[in-house]
Amino acid sequence: MADRGSAAAARDSVAVRGAVVRRDDPDALVAEIDRTRESLAAAIDALADRVSPAKNAARLRARVQEQAARPEVRLAAAAVGLVLVSVAVYRVVRRK
Repeated sequence: MADRGSAAAARDSVAVRGAVVRRDDPDALVAEIDRTRESLAAAIDALADRVSPAKNAARLRARVQEQAARPEVRLAAAAVGLVLVSVAVYRVVRRK
């Protein structure tokens, strides 16, 4: 059976990052509040970065440039361009 002193001590303390700190220790509580505030600020910054239209556009632009640098994509774009030019020339020649 636990003695009353340890039960009262457990009630008057709080776990801070794995260490037990007394509730009436203002420095420890202020430090924990500061850590929590920093953690919350980091989470909010990460969320803002994920939903930012400018950041999303920059990520999309980078992804498109990465894909456009691939040789098979360049070859396909050249083939489509050649087909479009051929169709345009065919229509011009056929009108005459």
